[in-house]
Amino acid sequence: NPVAKAVLYRNGFAEPGHTEFLARLAEEATGRPARAVMMLWSPALAVVPVPVAAHSLLLGSTPAPDAVVATPPARLTLRFNNRIEKPLCRVRLIEAGGAARELTPLTGGPADQLAATLPELGAGAYRVEWQVLSTDGHVVTGRFSFAVKR
Repeated sequence: NPVAKAVLYRNGFAEPGHTEFLARLAEEATGRPARAVMMLWSPALAVVPVPVAAHSLLLGSTPAPDAVVATPPARLTLRFNNRIEKPLCRVRLIEAGGAARELTPLTGGPADQLAATLPELGAGAYRVEWQVLSTDGHVVTGRFSFAVKR
């Protein structure tokens, strides 16, 4: 039913492929066609905030994006807006010359933080590239740069 699908998508209740199941569930629960159920609830859903899982957003890091630090950091910490699946995360450090190093994320710590021990860094510019698995099941990537003073 196209109307039921549109209402479900718009209100964040379903991903593609889930709407048929939800429409059938609505019909079985109410004894009414999904279209009627959606038309009854659509106005309420439009004004009621609906909690949905969100992609992970980088809230902060140490070193901070675009920071120029006097002493080389020994550790990289990334803090996100929600829990991440640490075993499925990746972090790379790229030097100004283009050489890339895979960093091993540390286990433990807060569920919304990803930390890694940095190799000994010299003066220069560095780029951090990260990839995390969000709690909503989506892979999110990002990058930022920082520099160590000469």
